[in-house]
Amino acid sequence: MRLRRVLTAHFLLLIPLVLLSATESCATLYSSVSKYKNSRVQLQDIEKLKEYDHLIRYFAGICYFRPKHKVSPDFVRALILAESGANSKAISTKNALGLGQILYETGDRAAKELASSLTSFRYVSKRKLSNLKEEDLFDPAINILLTCYLVAKYNFKFEGRLDLVVSAWNAGEYTESLSRLSHAPYQETEDLIGKVNAYYVYLLRNRVFR
Repeated sequence: MRLRRVLTAHFLLLIPLVLLSATESCATLYSSVSKYKNSRVQLQDIEKLKEYDHLIRYFAGICYFRPKHKVSPDFVRALILAESGANSKAISTKNALGLGQILYETGDRAAKELASSLTSFRYVSKRKLSNLKEEDLFDPAINILLTCYLVAKYNFKFEGRLDLVVSAWNAGEYTESLSRLSHAPYQETEDLIGKVNAYYVYLLRNRVFR
C-alpha cells in the first residue's frame, strides 16, 4: 500500500492513509478507508473536545520514547473523537473507558510504566499512576496522558504507520495477526482505522484546533 508521509524534523506524526491502494492483501482495509473517507467531525463533538484540548496539547508535546519526536495532537484528537465522541464518561461493550476508550488492564500497565519512568509532567501525579483505579480512566487528564503515551509507544514501535498504530490500539500490540508489515485483519479494527484516518485528515486539512 502507498502512504503519504507527514513528517517534520521535530515531530513524528502518524501517516494518513489518503493514498491507500486497493491490492488483494489490503482490499478490506481499502473498503473501510473508502467508507469513511468523506466523514466530517461533528461540531458539537469539536466543542466538547475543546474543553480538554489544553491537556491534549500538553501531553502530546512530551517526548516519551525518542528525543524531539512527539505524536500529532490532531491524531490524538481524531482517535478520541472516533472512540468516544469526546465523552469522558463513555463505556464500551468491552468495558473500555473514557475519552480514549482504554481497557483497565492496558491503562494500568501503561500507568505503571509512566510512574517508574524519568518523564515528568503536570496534571497527574505518579502516585496516582502507581495505584491506578478503574474509575480513574474517567479522569480526562489521566485518560489523555495514557492515550498520548500509548500512541507514542505504538508510533515508535510501528514507525508511524497509522494502520498499524490503530491496530495495536484496537486489537492489542501483541495480537498474533499484527506485524510490522500488516494490520490486524478484523472488521472492527479496519473500521476504526478508516474512521480515525478520515478524522485525522479532516483535522489536518481544516486546521480546526489551530
